Amino acid sequence: MDDLLYLVHRIPWPPNKGDKIRSHHILRYLAQHYRVHLGTFIDDPADAAYLPELEGLCASVCARPLPRRRAQLRALSGLLSGEALSVPWYRDRELARWVRATLARQPVARALAFSSAMAQYLPEGGGLTRVVDFVDVDSDKWTQYAPTRRWPMSAIYRREGRRLLAYERQVAQASDASLFVSPAEADTFREQAPEVADRVHALNNGVDAAFFSPDAVAAPGPYADGVRTVVFSGAMDYWPNVDAVIWFADHVLPALRLEHPGVEFCIVGSRPAPEVMALADRPGVTVTGFVDDVRPWIAHATVVIAPLRIARGVQNKVLEAMALARPVVASPQALEGLTAMVGREVIRAEAEPGAFLQAVSGYLRAPDPALGHAARTRVLADYDWARNLAHLGEFLRLHPGGVPGAEPVPEAAHGR
Repeated sequence: MDDLLYLVHRIPWPPNKGDKIRSHHILRYLAQHYRVHLGTFIDDPADAAYLPELEGLCASVCARPLPRRRAQLRALSGLLSGEALSVPWYRDRELARWVRATLARQPVARALAFSSAMAQYLPEGGGLTRVVDFVDVDSDKWTQYAPTRRWPMSAIYRREGRRLLAYERQVAQASDASLFVSPAEADTFREQAPEVADRVHALNNGVDAAFFSPDAVAAPGPYADGVRTVVFSGAMDYWPNVDAVIWFADHVLPALRLEHPGVEFCIVGSRPAPEVMALADRPGVTVTGFVDDVRPWIAHATVVIAPLRIARGVQNKVLEAMALARPVVASPQALEGLTAMVGREVIRAEAEPGAFLQAVSGYLRAPDPALGHAARTRVLADYDWARNLAHLGEFLRLHPGGVPGAEPVPEAAHGR
């Protein structure tokens, strides 16, 4: 098999959060077709336990520690250099040295960088086919964060949005193909970087539909008999998720419990931020923290919610709930880029108290099992990892400067 360099900003194992789910499945696909040389960072010391699995899968691995404090100090150098702070955050001399040595010693003709910050390690020219999986338009995410924070963080986030977009455009200009997680995300970047529009493409996420299957979840569930539960799942140290659950608990849950006494709000996810943990003191709220298996918490929920007000890309939490045949009430931001039919496969509600209350309360009053079944059918049709990742091979087989002839996923999302 040919050699390939794969650079990932966070160790792609285990697949326990959004970006790691995508990078993990990409690695498994790559290992079936290439001798993979993996360069990555470990930002959670517990993840070092998974290095043997990576070393068994790859031809070589360089996994560098990324303590948060050290990364923050490196990022501050961007204020002096004029760079986007995200770039020096992931700058490491040892990883750069390993990349240079790997390219010198191995016949590597293809490289895939997962996230724009990892593209800083790729040399230009030399016959190397460069593909960058941006996943999301991260610059736009920082711009969305800015209005939610007070000065000076609001100013720093606006600066990061501007500087990161400039960097993303430079990366795309130097790459043979730039990939994004959905057609909507790809369209957003084309609008902001029209000079590279012909080299911007969508590569849909997938779901392990056999793992996230109602038939694979044991009964009984984790909830008390007869209790109706509204569930949110996700990494609970991630600001958009934190913002979503606090907003729901503040502005929707009190009225919902008046209309439906006894309804419980369950927040499922690792590393809950202090302000999330504080919600557990309120009546009707449970914060689980890390759970060994998220599936029972979702599969036995009465309804799953995704009231995200800040979002980019495709939300794996929504896809996983759909795969488990659960009804999902989600904001337009959480549904952006999905091909789900609104009203038939998911329920869309604006992240506005009255609208979201009406949607969740309406489902609790009149549950519709057909909604969940239709949601799983949509996942099986459009979000199969093997089928979607087959298109990745088309991009990696590019000759420098070439582009595929067709978009690999549907251009339009139903019911957006």
